[in-house]
Amino acid sequence: MGLWAAVKADRLGIPTLLLDAGRTGGGASGGLLGALMPHTPDRWNDKKQFQLEALVSLEEEVARLESETGLSTGYRRSGRLIPLPKPHLRDIAVRNAEEARENWTTSGRSFRWQVLDNALDAGWPDAAACEAGLVHETLSGRISPRLLTAALQARLELSDHVQVAENAAAERIDPKARLVHLSGGTSIAFGHCIVATGPQSFPLLQAIEPAANRPLGRPVKGQAALLRADIDPTQPVVFLNGLYVVPHDDGTVAIGSTSEEEFADAVTTDGKLDDLLDRARQLVPGLQEATVLERWAGLRPKAIGREPMVGPHPDHASLVALTGGFKVSFGLAHRLADAALAGVAGNPVPLPPSFVFADHLRLARDPS
Repeated sequence: MGLWAAVKADRLGIPTLLLDAGRTGGGASGGLLGALMPHTPDRWNDKKQFQLEALVSLEEEVARLESETGLSTGYRRSGRLIPLPKPHLRDIAVRNAEEARENWTTSGRSFRWQVLDNALDAGWPDAAACEAGLVHETLSGRISPRLLTAALQARLELSDHVQVAENAAAERIDPKARLVHLSGGTSIAFGHCIVATGPQSFPLLQAIEPAANRPLGRPVKGQAALLRADIDPTQPVVFLNGLYVVPHDDGTVAIGSTSEEEFADAVTTDGKLDDLLDRARQLVPGLQEATVLERWAGLRPKAIGREPMVGPHPDHASLVALTGGFKVSFGLAHRLADAALAGVAGNPVPLPPSFVFADHLRLARDPS
């Protein structure tokens, strides 16, 4: 989110300093999965509409980024397959197909949620998982997290307005004095400060809310793996019960992810990932002999309201949040960055109410 905000700030001509506690893009944004998944098309609301528009506009955003840098982001609107292992799930899926015809339309484009009896290609996924058929929807996509972050970094190297400082960890923010205090004792003055530091955003912002009754958010650990497999990279993403199988352009397939709120070590992998790999190989038999190239673990930011947490602090207009959304960030970050910068400009933040920073603060301040 911070990289997108810096790129957008440069395009707006805003002088910007991007501070990173370590290596830019070295946190969860440097992971493996890159699934770009929509919410289901039923029970439509402003949150789902925002995500739909973001997923569609991302296509144009990455095309511009790739044109500016000459780098690929590994983006493809590949679609998604969702096995239906039980008959009652097919009934729900058929209803969702009707909802998609009405709701999955934006910018002159429409996307399908189609219920099939059999997989498009045998074994992707395995027929045993599709007792009641499967869904093929055309809105989903995928992107390479590392290629995207590399392209955003390369775009900033071309910037006329943005400077990047790595290994510059913020320890405290004083919104009244408009100072960021860094580890090592130095301080930096700001006109506006956008806080997009992943899970570390929460303690930084919490320190400004000493009377809050609940934490603003928490880190959620995710584990994933990257496999070398002879799989057609144009295949749709496969999703079943929290398991994603994501083929990428370079002949790899990403498997993910766990969601762990309790963990002993943030960056080690364990039996939970082994279980995920076993499930993936059962779901997609073509992965049975695939070599594991990398096992990965990292922390993602989950805000108190679960939704992204974006916009100015209601008591400190110079302080702007840009965090949360731990499972949807790659599909929304470019649009959330626009909203954060609108907050910097003093404009109304065009967001669903549940995304707005002030709404998260209300939840944290609630004594109940």
